[in-house]
Amino acid sequence: MPIHSGAPIMRAMPSDRAAGLPGIMAAVLLAAGCAGTPTVPVPAAAEPHPASSDMRGPVVQLALSMVGVQYRYGGAHPHEGFDCSGLVYYTYTSNGHAVPRTSREQFSASHKIPLAQAVEGDLLFFQDQEKLSHVGIYLGDGRFVHAPSSGDSVRVADIDSPYYQRHLIAVGRLLP
Repeated sequence: MPIHSGAPIMRAMPSDRAAGLPGIMAAVLLAAGCAGTPTVPVPAAAEPHPASSDMRGPVVQLALSMVGVQYRYGGAHPHEGFDCSGLVYYTYTSNGHAVPRTSREQFSASHKIPLAQAVEGDLLFFQDQEKLSHVGIYLGDGRFVHAPSSGDSVRVADIDSPYYQRHLIAVGRLLP
């Protein structure tokens, strides 16, 4: 099912949908990757407005420079590895932007927008079965950078792939 512009994307996976072993394994790995990372208090999000590329560009460039860094559950630094929300946390805070540490907190703090309005540096949120399980940083042109799961490393993916199309639940904006 293609994603369309309009209202923010918020949908749940039907519970009666049959999933093959690869889909189940991917969901388990994504859920293990981001669901329970440590909590770090962060100030409330600012009023959302599209930030200029001079604010977003350094976040995106730093995230891209992390491609190849190993995944590590709870990791939030290139020397230790990253989980998905740790990559978001590291790239934003390294550029002077206060953001929450976990994917759930990042989801709560972000202003939801339609995918058609997404610009580089916005966040893409994914869910497995019934809960938020993953986050990535949008690069533009349908691509995003993320720390996928155990045994993998930070990489760039295409939002148009069937797996990510099915699991995308929201696009969020954190930068003012």
